[in-house]
Amino acid sequence: MTLPTTHEHRPAPTGPATLGSRFADALPELAIAARGRSTPAPTLVALNRSLADDLALDPDELATDAGIRFLTGQDVPPGATPVAQVYAGHQWGAFRPRLGDGRALLLGELAHRDGTVRDLHLKGTGPTEMSRGNDGFAAVGPMLREYVFGEAMHALGVPTTRALAVIGTGATIHRDTPVPDSELPGAVLARVARSHLRVGTFEYVHALGDNALLRRTADHAVATLYPHVAGSADPYRSLLTEIVAAHARLTAAWMSLGFVHGVMSTDNTTISGETIDYGPCAFLDGYDPNVWFSSIDRYGRYAYGEQPPIAAWNLARLGDALAPLLGDDETAGRAVAAEVVAGFEPAYRDERRHAFRAKLGLSRGVPDAVVDDLTERFLALLAGARVDFTGAFRALAAAAEGDESALRGRFTRAQDDDGTSDAFGDGPAGASAAGGTADPEPSATQRALDAWLHEWRANAPDAATIRRTNPVYIPRNHVVESALDQASSGDLTAVTRLVAAVTSPFTERGGLEDLAEPAPAGSPAHRTFCGT
Repeated sequence: MTLPTTHEHRPAPTGPATLGSRFADALPELAIAARGRSTPAPTLVALNRSLADDLALDPDELATDAGIRFLTGQDVPPGATPVAQVYAGHQWGAFRPRLGDGRALLLGELAHRDGTVRDLHLKGTGPTEMSRGNDGFAAVGPMLREYVFGEAMHALGVPTTRALAVIGTGATIHRDTPVPDSELPGAVLARVARSHLRVGTFEYVHALGDNALLRRTADHAVATLYPHVAGSADPYRSLLTEIVAAHARLTAAWMSLGFVHGVMSTDNTTISGETIDYGPCAFLDGYDPNVWFSSIDRYGRYAYGEQPPIAAWNLARLGDALAPLLGDDETAGRAVAAEVVAGFEPAYRDERRHAFRAKLGLSRGVPDAVVDDLTERFLALLAGARVDFTGAFRALAAAAEGDESALRGRFTRAQDDDGTSDAFGDGPAGASAAGGTADPEPSATQRALDAWLHEWRANAPDAATIRRTNPVYIPRNHVVESALDQASSGDLTAVTRLVAAVTSPFTERGGLEDLAEPAPAGSPAHRTFCGT
C-alpha cells in the first residue's frame, strides 16, 4: 500500500536524477564507499510527491520499479558516489571516537528549486564498516515515524530533515523493542537535508589531530551552508557564530512547540541547524518541563527542560573541535570558542521570547519584561496541573475573543485526569451557576488563571496571531503509536489521516477532533524507542 500526499501541480521534471558528490569529493577521508543491500520484494509505502517536485524528480517515475531501485540504493545514477559518512560523537556525555553511518549512506546531492542543494540520504540500506555489530536495517514503523515527524516539523516551520519516500523491503527484521525479538517488516527511508555534517563530524576530525583536514571540513561547511562568511576577517569564528545562532533558533522552536528530541547527542546535532533523527522523539501532552520519553535515557539527560543547556553543551564540544582554527594555538582557540558559544544563552533567550510573544498573541510594542512574565506565569499554571500544552495555547485564541470555555476546559480535564479537581469552573472566580447558585470557592489555580487572563488581556492579544502560531494538530504520541502499529500490519489508513492533519497543522477541520486531544485518562506513560 502507498501513502498518498497532496501536492501543488507543477510541470513534471524530465530525465533521470542527476546527483552530485560534493561531500565525497571534498572529504574522501570521511567517506567510505557503500551500496544498498539487495531487497527481496521492494514496494513503495510512502512518497512525498511535493518534495519530489521541489527536487526536480518525477514522482510518477519514482513510483516505478526503476524509481524504487533508485530510492533503495540498488541503481546508482551515473556520476553518483554513494558513501557512508564517518563521524564521532558524545553520547550521554561520553565521547565515542568512531560512530558514523552504521545503517545508512549518502547517495548524493540534488538541486532544490529554491536554488540550494540537498543531500539525498538513505537509511536502513544494510550494514557498513561502522555498523558496530548491528544488522544495518530498519523497520517500516520507525521509518514512517521519521516521515510523519519530519513533515509535521516542516509544516510548523521548524528546520528539519524531510522524508522523500519510505520503501518496504519485503524482508523481516528482528528487534528487541518494545517486545523482545519482535519480527518487523523491513524498510528503507530516503530523506533529504541541507547537510548531514554534524558536530560529531568535527569531533572525529579533531581527534585525528589532522588540522589540514579540519580546515578542509570547516571550509566545506562554509561553502555549502554559510557561504556568506567566506570573505569575513575570521571565517571560522564566523562559522561557529552562525551555527550557534542556528541552534538558538532551533532549540527555541522545539521548546515553543513542546517537542522533545530524545537523544541530543553530538552526532545528532547538525551543523546546518536542522532537526535530525526522530527515533525516540515525542511531543508533550500535559506540560511538565522535567519529562522525557526515551526508553534509553535513564536519568533524563535529554528531558524537555534540559534541551537548551544540552544544546549549549553540544556547541561547546563543537567549539573545542574547531579550536585549532580559532587562535594561534589550541588554548587560544578554546578561549575564542568559549566566547562565541557563550552567545547561545542570550540568543536562545531572545528567540524563545520571540516565539512565545507570538504564541500569546502579543504585539512588538509589549515590553520584553511583560512578555517574559506572562510566559513564565502561564507555563507555571500549565505545569501545576499538567495541562495539555498544545491545546491550552491554541485555546488562547478564543479566550482573546472573550470565550474562555475551551481554555478552562483544558484545566478542568487535566485536574480530573489527575484526580485533583478543585472546583475549577467554566467561568471566572465568583461567577454564578445557572439558577443563581454561586460556584464553590474557587481554587488557587483558578484565581491565578483569572489574574493572568486579566493582565494578558490588558495587553490586547491578537487572536489571529495566536491561531497562526499555535497548531491544532501535532503528532500526538498515542496517535502516532497506534497508526504505526497499524502500518506495520499493512494498514496505512491511520497514518494517511495523521499526515493530512499534521501537514496543515493550523487549520481546524471537522472529523479530526481526536487528533487534537492528549492521550485518554489512565493511559500508560508514553515511552519511545530508537527502532534501531
